[in-house]
Amino acid sequence: MLLLALDTATPAVTVALHDGTRVLAESRQVDARRHGELLLPAVDRVLAEAGLKLDAVSDIVVGVGPGPYTGLRVGLVTAATFGSALGVPVHGLCTLDGLAYASGLTEPFVVATDARRKEVYWARYEASPASGSAAPRTITRLTEPAVDRPADIADQVAGVPAVGAGALLYDTVFTGVRREGPEHQSAGALATLAAGKLAAGEELPSPQPMYLRRPDAQVPANYKVVTPQ
Repeated sequence: MLLLALDTATPAVTVALHDGTRVLAESRQVDARRHGELLLPAVDRVLAEAGLKLDAVSDIVVGVGPGPYTGLRVGLVTAATFGSALGVPVHGLCTLDGLAYASGLTEPFVVATDARRKEVYWARYEASPASGSAAPRTITRLTEPAVDRPADIADQVAGVPAVGAGALLYDTVFTGVRREGPEHQSAGALATLAAGKLAAGEELPSPQPMYLRRPDAQVPANYKVVTPQ
């Protein structure tokens, strides 16, 4: 297995290569406005670091969000294009799952990312530690990913261990935030999670975007047609 993982659902543009046993190379740059500009150079960079060519990739995994429309689409379209060109399967994983895996937490906890508009994308998790050096850590999502204003979920998250940029941004609501935890997505964590699931024979979801709300760009309500009829 040579798994190429990428995620652009958060401000982090992150790419990693995983050989089924370990992460061979990883890149992460945080810039919410340059996903399209940074992603392909990041792919080239991790391939060069690992000393491999793109045609050696056997599987692709991409973070499907939830995330803002434009950034999320960059990763999904790139993954689909690579999959088509290489003739390899493209798998999807929830971006929040990757952050949950990277957190290292085991007791019930929350992952929250910044959804803008004074909202967060979030979900609750629990995890079990690896039972041995060859056994992957497992995580279980206890709730479906949601988008909410922090004040509306205060009773559900107050005091609960939490990680992610959304929890850090609204730490008066996410009072159990772990500041040492991951803030943005890591493709290395996403790849490790995916590799463990694939090795166990688990079928991963298709790479369908998880938007949870309408995009910021909207067609004006009183749009006037100016082309000839």
